[in-house]
Amino acid sequence: MRTKSFYFYTLFIFCSSFFVHGQTLKSKDSLPEFDFVEEIKLDSISVVAKDSIPANEPLLLDLIKYTAQDSVKINQKTNKIRLYNKAVLTYQDMELRAGIIVMDYTKNEVYAGRIKDSLGQLVQKPQFTQGRDVINPDSIRFNFDTKKALIWNSKTAQNGMNVFSNYTKKENDSLYYIQNAKITTSADAENPDYYIRIRKGKLIPGGKIIASFSNLYIADVPTPVFVPFAYFPAGDKKESGFIFPTFGESNQRGYYLQNMGYYIPVSDYLDIDLTGDYYTNGSYGFRWRTQYKANYKFGGDFSFRYEKVVNGERGFDDYSKSTVYNIRWSHRQDPKANPNSNFSASVNLGSSEYFQQSINQLNTANFLNNNLSSSVSYSKTFPKYPRVNISLTSSLSQNNNTQLANLTLPTFQGNMERIYPFAKRGESKKGILENINFQISTRAESRIQTTEEKLFKKEMYEDARSGVTHTMPINTNFKLAKHFSISAGGTLREVWTPNTVRYNDYTEENGVVKDTLSGFAAFRTYNYNVSMGTTLYGIVNFKEGRKVQSIRHTVRPSISYGTQPSFEQYYDTYIIDADGNTAEYTRFENALYGTPTRGYSNSVGISINNSLEAKVRSKDSLNPEPEKIKLLNNLNISTSYNIAATQFQLAPIRMTTGLNFFNDKLTTNIGATFDPYSLNEDLKRINTFHIKNGGGLLRMTSANINMSFNIDNNTFKRDKTEEEDQEEEDEDDYNELERLSGGGRDDDLFGTSNDFSNGFSRKPKENKSVNSGLYTTEINWSFRLAYSLTYNNAVGQNEFSNNSLMASGDIDITPKWKLGVSSGYDFKNKGVTYTQFRFDRDLDSWNLNFSWVPLGTRTSWYFFIGIKSGLLSDLKYEKRREPDRRF
Repeated sequence: MRTKSFYFYTLFIFCSSFFVHGQTLKSKDSLPEFDFVEEIKLDSISVVAKDSIPANEPLLLDLIKYTAQDSVKINQKTNKIRLYNKAVLTYQDMELRAGIIVMDYTKNEVYAGRIKDSLGQLVQKPQFTQGRDVINPDSIRFNFDTKKALIWNSKTAQNGMNVFSNYTKKENDSLYYIQNAKITTSADAENPDYYIRIRKGKLIPGGKIIASFSNLYIADVPTPVFVPFAYFPAGDKKESGFIFPTFGESNQRGYYLQNMGYYIPVSDYLDIDLTGDYYTNGSYGFRWRTQYKANYKFGGDFSFRYEKVVNGERGFDDYSKSTVYNIRWSHRQDPKANPNSNFSASVNLGSSEYFQQSINQLNTANFLNNNLSSSVSYSKTFPKYPRVNISLTSSLSQNNNTQLANLTLPTFQGNMERIYPFAKRGESKKGILENINFQISTRAESRIQTTEEKLFKKEMYEDARSGVTHTMPINTNFKLAKHFSISAGGTLREVWTPNTVRYNDYTEENGVVKDTLSGFAAFRTYNYNVSMGTTLYGIVNFKEGRKVQSIRHTVRPSISYGTQPSFEQYYDTYIIDADGNTAEYTRFENALYGTPTRGYSNSVGISINNSLEAKVRSKDSLNPEPEKIKLLNNLNISTSYNIAATQFQLAPIRMTTGLNFFNDKLTTNIGATFDPYSLNEDLKRINTFHIKNGGGLLRMTSANINMSFNIDNNTFKRDKTEEEDQEEEDEDDYNELERLSGGGRDDDLFGTSNDFSNGFSRKPKENKSVNSGLYTTEINWSFRLAYSLTYNNAVGQNEFSNNSLMASGDIDITPKWKLGVSSGYDFKNKGVTYTQFRFDRDLDSWNLNFSWVPLGTRTSWYFFIGIKSGLLSDLKYEKRREPDRRF
């Protein structure tokens, strides 16, 4: 939820209230004027009283609790109680602790101050606590009857803000007058790196601070940043208020007011944030953001952004106007709220050019992303046997390059759990009969493929397609000769469609006419299959004493057979020309879930899975058990042979493998496809084996290599404990959410996004090593590398369609300084990819950030310095140069 910030120039009723009630703090009140000596003598206290108040009834001493470590003296002549050294006095909801406390129980007044230690230093400052309010002054006078007090050099905390006041008068429990005060959010309360000095003001505990002339001090040096009136929210409740805008100048749109608006806390569970921008060239923007949360039930975030973007100058060729928008909605349901149903939403839709044209953010991660995806889903489970799961999902996928959109409104999915009709529930299943099982699933969908221009307009329904499919797989499995696993089964499928087509025979007047016929129609198909697999092990043992004790090669071969008949009954013929030639068609050609199979299929599939593991001696000499490491994650080889086909019976051979190195820090995935058939002179695939055509046994048609490498300063350390692993995982999840909140990637290979509407402030990762503030015993650093290579040779082109290397890294050169860079190189196009430099400086109470894109069409930079605390987040300075969006 948004915390209301420091609002400048708030001229409203509080100002008048200040002049009515904010009289000079040194004016007379109902308290007698005592003159106290700062350095209190140990043997006596000098008190001069001018008492104009009529004598009160003696305070009942049994209502007051008091203790002291050294002495408690009661002077009946002066009617005073003197508590010395670690004195504590308690009365009703008030507690007072100090080095010395003197109470006049006839006048119902108390004084508290400090005492000297053996070195002559003043110690044991008073601590005055009343309810939730805590004040730490040098000395204090308090009247039990009027509840008024005079406080010198007080220090108190108000909802994250530290307030220091040289002179304070407590009027009542809800109002304090302060004079010559300092307000700061610095963690070092005794020596703050910045503060706002207030000449006179009113403090309402747990509410607000209203001040007269105030200005900013940095390192005790006054700055020209001042305001004649100021308002500081000091309460723990959200309040409505204006959001102070950011002033600045854009290199393309002139001067601007950005992120001005109003904040509305509707309730403790819902708030609304309305902001907008205005540029002097005519561009403007509007944003609505709502956050909501019901504890233990659900929570979410909704935002709508609309911008009118003006480029260039009116009258010039480069002048243009465009409208962009973006809608984001994230909804999460607490799993404990209802374990049998769930509603979730992840929506990111809008104009295809939003992330290119938006004037309120620089989101490179989405600028380089060609797709926007959205989904809203509801699911429910009926737990009684047989368990049934149903779901309704609406999804939208947008391509920013082609401006095409695929929309489903909605998709219904229903699944029933597997049923074993010949086995008792809860008991193990043996043999062919008991393992027979079936499952039923239904899917209904309405799918629309349209353009961005027609999206959410009635024209988009012209190309809508709908359909329903029912699927029932029937399977069983059993063991053969103890070492062979055999599974057999089949699938029944039925497809429903709301319309069909009909081709009319050729006529000279109209040719061939295609009609679309409305009305329910259905077709049914089936297939069956059987497969057999086993597992083979090969083990090589080495001599004792060697680091590598053994290597195991695991091979899992499998062979499958599948057949599907030809469903010719769903096909018809029609005359296509005047010569009487005919063509074949099926009236289900527009069916959403495909057409009936035409042609008999009878194929055999073969696959081989390989893996390599090694047992090595443990690094821990006290652990006799060897460690297992993977040398080869997998090496898969698969192909198939269609017995019923008349040509191209052997399918291409696919090979994939995965390798991990350096404790899974380097991940490599390699894949390749080999075709046994050759190409003719026209580079067309022919039904002749490649080896018979003068080539090799196989012809590589495609290949790909993807590598990712991630290391940091913890990579080569000892193994982390479970708590450290969980802490690091939680921090990574939080950082990922921060990156993804702007729609970016889950890494920073494309740099980080700058969302100006949220305030740009990257928070450096905390360095948990021992440091003195100037140096550290450990330097935090991280490095990420990604390499991608794609080779294509399907029709003899023999080319690399992609060959790129991307890298990013961050390093904490000091406990307060962090540097980062993201860049890469495109070997195919021979150029440097998107490059970003990042600089972050932790200034204790402040954050300083700078990002710079020096190359390419997205050349830009952004500078930000501001207070970390959300209470004073509007106290900031930012400057930026936007990229030239014409490119």
